[in-house]
Amino acid sequence: MMHMQLLIITLLACFGSAFAVTNYFLPFLISRMKKRGIVGIDLNKIDKPKVSEMGGICIWLGFSTGIIASIFIFSYLKWIDINLTFLLAGLSTIAMVGFLGVVDDLVGWKNGIRQWQHALIPIFAALPLMAIKISNPPLFLPFIGFVPAEYFIPFFGVVSFGLIYSLILVPIGVTGASNAANMLAGLNGLEAGLGSIILATMLVIAVAQGQIETAVLTVTMLGALLAFLRFNWFPAKVFGGDGLTLMIGATIATASILGDMEKIGVLLMAIYFIELFLKGRFKMQKEGFGIPTKKGFLRAPHYTSSVTHVVMNLGKFTEKQVVGIILLAQVAISITVFSVSYLGLF
Repeated sequence: MMHMQLLIITLLACFGSAFAVTNYFLPFLISRMKKRGIVGIDLNKIDKPKVSEMGGICIWLGFSTGIIASIFIFSYLKWIDINLTFLLAGLSTIAMVGFLGVVDDLVGWKNGIRQWQHALIPIFAALPLMAIKISNPPLFLPFIGFVPAEYFIPFFGVVSFGLIYSLILVPIGVTGASNAANMLAGLNGLEAGLGSIILATMLVIAVAQGQIETAVLTVTMLGALLAFLRFNWFPAKVFGGDGLTLMIGATIATASILGDMEKIGVLLMAIYFIELFLKGRFKMQKEGFGIPTKKGFLRAPHYTSSVTHVVMNLGKFTEKQVVGIILLAQVAISITVFSVSYLGLF
């Protein structure tokens, strides 16, 4: 009982540190970005206001502070037992993704980098996770069974599943999740809202399963995201940019990998798979913006290339209502996944 209480206090400290730092620095960043002309146009508003960009920088600061707080508690107070190798590898991957996201915001695929190059950027950030030895059990595939623990590869000899997992599946997971979170974006509060719900679900499951590193990573990013949402909710004062969306996806992937929650992570991102299908029909060249009307509603364009357009086609909704409907759908998915996990069906 005492151990659980200390864990909860530690998680609250990580959450509070991340929230406080993000909340403190965001007004400063918003002001500075506007003065320097680093702004984006809010295309979902009829007057097309200019909004400060690159708010993901403050999320990176808040997240890093929260992780440092957890390491301090582990090292000096001994309240929790953390695998520092795993935690620091996770921090490195997420921080590298955040840095690459900021670079992408400055010289991204619209300004010189090709779309396929943009999609492969997070592979480099997966290197810290690839370097550590993760002992997740072999995967179970329907109709096939468990993947063999070892493989014989000509000229190389016997190779363990763990090596294949680290060198192939880990970078695929980090890259896939990062780009998935980057696809469904463009409306006030949408990206951070979806990320917050998914990470909150993973946090509860991680605590229930005793996955401390996953709990620390998810609660810390959750604190930073909720602070960011205060300024990104309708009408947004700041946009997160690719630094935000890529970090959300990287955190989901990292938490899934370190916490042996791959199936949970994939199921929680169901909406993003729908987004991938819709955008894939247009070779990933369309975005999810709507067409604002004088009455305040968002009208979908003549094509349907996003989940946001699907919702817009259901009726006359404001931007806030469109986002709310998508977030409610994510809540329903999260409750379902948590229930299945709680029943031990994974």
